[in-house]
Amino acid sequence: MKKKNILKGVLFVGIGASIYGMLATFVKMAYHDGFTTSEVTTSQFLLGIVGLLILNFIQTITSKQKLSSPSSKEVRMLLLAGTSLGCTSLFYYIAVQYINVSIAIVLLMQSVWFSVVVESIIAKKLPNARKVVSVIIVLAGTILATNLINMDIELDWHGVFWGMMAAASYTMTMFTSNTLATHLPVFRKSIIMLCGGAVVVFGFLFFAQIGPMYSDGLRSLYLNFTENTEHIHAFNYSIFWTYGFILALFGTIVPPILFNIGFPNAGLGLGSIVSSLELPVSVTMAFVLLGEKVLLVQWVGIILILFAIVLMNLPAKKELKTVEVA
Repeated sequence: MKKKNILKGVLFVGIGASIYGMLATFVKMAYHDGFTTSEVTTSQFLLGIVGLLILNFIQTITSKQKLSSPSSKEVRMLLLAGTSLGCTSLFYYIAVQYINVSIAIVLLMQSVWFSVVVESIIAKKLPNARKVVSVIIVLAGTILATNLINMDIELDWHGVFWGMMAAASYTMTMFTSNTLATHLPVFRKSIIMLCGGAVVVFGFLFFAQIGPMYSDGLRSLYLNFTENTEHIHAFNYSIFWTYGFILALFGTIVPPILFNIGFPNAGLGLGSIVSSLELPVSVTMAFVLLGEKVLLVQWVGIILILFAIVLMNLPAKKELKTVEVA
């Protein structure tokens, strides 16, 4: 029975990671069709909130026991934590405007070693030798995966900056998701966090697209950050029925549900290893659907990063014996 549960956990986490890995490719396709970052993120978060509200309602009326409700303090903390969720999507989607999806996902995966640094600061303890080696392997893999050695692929520094910002924000999202209000049902917790993220997304929509249309002051302020004015126009509502549903489904509804079902069964270590499937899936989707150039040296770098993730999350011999006895 235990083996079946582990297999079930691995399957759910693997499917969730694979689905999430497809997301950036659809974002890039939306850009090709003329949609803006503001329109993409707004449609994803709005439809995501609506979808989770429906699922939460169904769960509430069908549940045989009373579901936990958050306190006012927990609501405030989850809303605040949710802003990192909004920032992750926003920064990641801005990054793929400037660089290939295959490069952007590699930069997002820098959260692997970011999390080691944050964990060490919180615990006030240096990481063990295996984690240090894993971080070095991730950095070496990143150099190969972004092809910094040969530079056959052009890297726009704007994309690199926003990709690293997405990794930092993603790290905060992972930590807050695993520590705040863990007693809450996944739908209720996700809704509150999405609302916090929506504040960031709507703020960006006003600042980068809607506001500059009606205010010369906002327009001049915005132009201090970029010279691109192509996306300052009325909101294109067709994003909701062209890409919005797919983005919400693949980005904010299905993966969190699958992860929350899968991780308790697979365990955090094994689940983290399986969730790294997001990296090769994302690169493969970009290669197949977008025709992005992915060199052999980049695949070697990606394999190194995956190896580092496995190395970092493998249980120690003592932990393995404890699990077997249990």
